[in-house]
Amino acid sequence: MDTKRLEEEITRSCGNMTALLVRKDGETRYERYFNGCGPEDAFHVFSVTKSVVSALMGIAAGRGLLGSLDRPVLDFFPEYVPKRGEKTIQTVTLRHLLTMTAPYKYRSAPYTKYFTSGDWVTSALDLLGGRSPAGAFRYAPLIGPDILSGVLERAAGMRVLEFAERNLFSPLGFAPKQPVTFPDKAAQMAWYRQPRYDGQWVADPRGVNTAGWGLTLTAEEMARLGQLYLDGGVWNGAQLLPAEWIAESTRPHSRWAEQGLDYGYLWWVVDRDCFAAVGDGGNLIYVNRKKRLVAACASRFRPRAFDRIAFVREQVEPLFED
Repeated sequence: MDTKRLEEEITRSCGNMTALLVRKDGETRYERYFNGCGPEDAFHVFSVTKSVVSALMGIAAGRGLLGSLDRPVLDFFPEYVPKRGEKTIQTVTLRHLLTMTAPYKYRSAPYTKYFTSGDWVTSALDLLGGRSPAGAFRYAPLIGPDILSGVLERAAGMRVLEFAERNLFSPLGFAPKQPVTFPDKAAQMAWYRQPRYDGQWVADPRGVNTAGWGLTLTAEEMARLGQLYLDGGVWNGAQLLPAEWIAESTRPHSRWAEQGLDYGYLWWVVDRDCFAAVGDGGNLIYVNRKKRLVAACASRFRPRAFDRIAFVREQVEPLFED
């Protein structure tokens, strides 16, 4: 396999890439690190975190901890009192949150107010609802998905990270993760700018892990999650994740019409054979069922990074054709 042209393209258009790992038919066929990085380095994968949370929701659903996905979100927060006049939040379900069809009150996300609050789940609930009914696609990058972390904690009776370690991370052989919190905005910004990370998962001041960003993974860990999905939730002979959840969460349930993109349960659906977890800066877990291929791209953050899905389809997949 001649990879010289591939690596030239990475240098030319994907200069912030730190790792590319490709598995074909369950075996690692290509693994290369860039920008001084290596196999032990973990990276902030941004919105790939959402797809990990989707997997955790699937585990919880398979154990009967969630009930129906059409269950109202507020069932999990009986102490929460909606703001006066609010009539929409009561109709928002778990399915709406998973498919990015939940409505929010804000036009421009109030990041500073949100991240300086002491309780990100409650802050997200305060922003949920409004005049628009649930059901229309609205992508919530950072503010909103944290409600699912709150749901998982209530449903499982433990921290999200503990639930993940027991039921997903440890069985997949991930390095242990530690929660990280920020005393102020400067600390949060400094964390974003790190060239590499230890195994970490950001949490709010109450210790609730983020659901839309904030998880750090190695390229190998990303590839293992993709392989788990490709293999119908089975790892080393154990059914970690219900096959039904994988099938359901990687088919279209909503659509971002402006971008021409289909969405499942916190996974992007590329076409009938392919789906992906996508994070800012060029972080990607790409799965092609038909070709039995998984590609994991890790990257340092860079605004408007080159489309990694297009990169994998055009530059990587052809190298691994049968």
